[in-house]
Amino acid sequence: MKKGHRRVGAICLMVAWMLIFTMPAAHAYIDPSATTYLIQAIAGIVIAAGSVGIIFFRRAKKKIKDKTGIDFDKNRETEESVVAVNQNEKEAGQEPAEPGNAK
Repeated sequence: MKKGHRRVGAICLMVAWMLIFTMPAAHAYIDPSATTYLIQAIAGIVIAAGSVGIIFFRRAKKKIKDKTGIDFDKNRETEESVVAVNQNEKEAGQEPAEPGNAK
């Protein structure tokens, strides 16, 4: 069975060799706008791949956290919630309204 695979591989290499090195030279002009389009396409692919990678990383991190019970965010610093104070309530001596319970 291995001889068959080697033979097929050798034939593929010979065909590729002949296609690559026996082709006539192409004297073509690449327009600058085509190059810009190519750069934009590559940038889009890189950005999309990065986004997909981040999504999978976060999902994997969440699964690991759920299975092991490790808290990855235990040292994360968070800001306190901001409470809006109405000047009229402050002068009247009333307690400031909670952000979700605005009147």
